Amino acid sequence: MVVEVESFYGVYLLYCTNPKYKGRVYIGFTVNPERRIQQHNGGKHKGGAWKTSGRGPWDMVLIVHGFPNDIAALRFEWAWQHPHVSRRLTHVPRKTKKQSSFDFHLTVLYHMLRVAPWNRLPLTLRWLRQEYHRELPPLLQPPLHMPMAFGQVRARPISKTQGEKGQGGEGTAQLPPPQRCRVCYDKVQSEEDALRCFHPGCTLTAHIICLAKLFLLKQPQQLLPVEGPCPSCGNSVLWGDLIRHKKGCYGDLEEVSNSQVHKY
Repeated sequence: MVVEVESFYGVYLLYCTNPKYKGRVYIGFTVNPERRIQQHNGGKHKGGAWKTSGRGPWDMVLIVHGFPNDIAALRFEWAWQHPHVSRRLTHVPRKTKKQSSFDFHLTVLYHMLRVAPWNRLPLTLRWLRQEYHRELPPLLQPPLHMPMAFGQVRARPISKTQGEKGQGGEGTAQLPPPQRCRVCYDKVQSEEDALRCFHPGCTLTAHIICLAKLFLLKQPQQLLPVEGPCPSCGNSVLWGDLIRHKKGCYGDLEEVSNSQVHKY
């Protein structure tokens, strides 16, 4: 079964199966895993990276997805590639002579999932090829809100009509009545200030600040909320998922140059 994910941003690990280069790994970013592995195995003229060109075939072993945008994923990619340069990973032990490159980069990944800011994101660690799966060390288990999944994943195409619902002809559109925050019961003045639950049938509308404060009541040690119960339907929801499903939420993020990404 192939799982489809909307707004897909993932960071993947490749493993080389060519006997001449067997054991080499490659870390990359993609918005389309199926297309990307074809490019890697097709070589540079098919869009693959020069580091993997002519050294295949490659297996896409695992992928971490659930990033809110490409900037967050690219920062994660760079830190995974350069753990001893990233200021977030100074505690990660260096690779030993007996340690394979594959096992070393898995260890780096397990450390990354446990440190800020990545430990607050709604990430999924997905093994695309189960035969490569390694058990996680007890002391490097990811946060409880990060599931481990198995099987293929596909980026869900964005519908051309997405976002056009509710648009009527000129002069015929009617403004909906103002909604109230489910937490403070004051009016929600604009969509920019609102969050909505994504569970089917849930009608939650809440101010971003109000919902954040509600979640932090049970997580006083956190600066940012991680998860909490929806005050409308009662389902447990991840803060990162609420933010990621809010369209336009990251539209005001400052564009980050390559040099800024690499500082991460």
